[in-house]
Amino acid sequence: MKDTEFFTLSAYETSAEAFFTALKDHHTDLVLDIRLHNSNQLCGFTKERDLAYLVPALTGAAYVHDVRLAPSPDLLKGYQDHVTDWDGYRAGYEKEMQAGNVKSYVESRYGQYRHVCLLGTATKKRRSHSEALLDLLQGQNTKDET
Repeated sequence: MKDTEFFTLSAYETSAEAFFTALKDHHTDLVLDIRLHNSNQLCGFTKERDLAYLVPALTGAAYVHDVRLAPSPDLLKGYQDHVTDWDGYRAGYEKEMQAGNVKSYVESRYGQYRHVCLLGTATKKRRSHSEALLDLLQGQNTKDET
C-alpha cells in the first residue's frame, strides 16, 4: 500500500469542527473506523450511524466500520481495566493483526483509497490501537494526528 497515506484520528476528546477539518485537511477519501464499540452514547457525534451520514455529507469520503481491525474484546478490556499496560496491549494487538494477515487484508479491501483515516480511541490518558495499526501498515511513512 505504498501509494496510500494513512493517518490516525481519535473519536474522543475532539470537537466536530476539529474532527471534520482534519479529514478535509488530509484529503481523506476513507474513514476506516477500527473501534470495537462505536454505538454507545459516549461516542457523541462519532457514533457509527452518525458518521455513516456525516462523513460522506461533509467531506465526500467513504465511511467503513471494520471490526476485523479492532482489538479482541478480552485484549481491550485488559487494557481499559489497567490489567495490561500499553506495551502489552500493543504487542497483543500486533499479534492479532499479524495472525489475520492485516497488510494483505487491508490492501485487498481498501487498496483503492489514497488518504485513509484510521479512526481510533486515543485520549490524553490512553493510547489507541490505531497507532499500532498505523505502524504495521506503513511504518515510517506515516502521520499521526492523535
